[in-house]
Amino acid sequence: MRVPGSDRVVEGSCPADPALAGYVVLDFDGPDAWYEEDEPLHGHPRDPFHRIDVRAGSRHVRVSSGGRLLAESTRPRLVFETLLPARWYLPAEDVTATLVPSDTRTWCAYEGEASHWSAETGDGLVRDAVWSYRDPLPDAAQLRDLLCFSDERVDVAVDGVNRSRPVTPWS
Repeated sequence: MRVPGSDRVVEGSCPADPALAGYVVLDFDGPDAWYEEDEPLHGHPRDPFHRIDVRAGSRHVRVSSGGRLLAESTRPRLVFETLLPARWYLPAEDVTATLVPSDTRTWCAYEGEASHWSAETGDGLVRDAVWSYRDPLPDAAQLRDLLCFSDERVDVAVDGVNRSRPVTPWS
């Protein structure tokens, strides 16, 4: 498929599944950028059936690794995102761990560009254990500068109950 107004070609294929007749699978990495009307999208086009909800909470959140306290808060922001586990975003003042900046940057079509940090635990670094959005997209504006620990890499307890480590693409 030729990109309108360009010499670029984006690869696409038609699925063999008859239930998907009339649909095309696009190479998401092919275009230089994705737009919804005149607004640039980050990472990939948004799924109209996917959403995020940010809610203020007062539950007691304790983050640790190898028994060492990394953060503790009673003022989290919870993020509920379709098909993902709830995430607990904490104010930087509630983080006790020493965080080491990482070169890792990730993009979410719903939240924006995330910066990552590794956490010192006394036993070494937990790589990319924390992320934050310095300039989040409008749907995630309430997350600006809050820190989220990766449940996949550290232990998170909420109201004294240890959460199991989720299995996600980042596990």
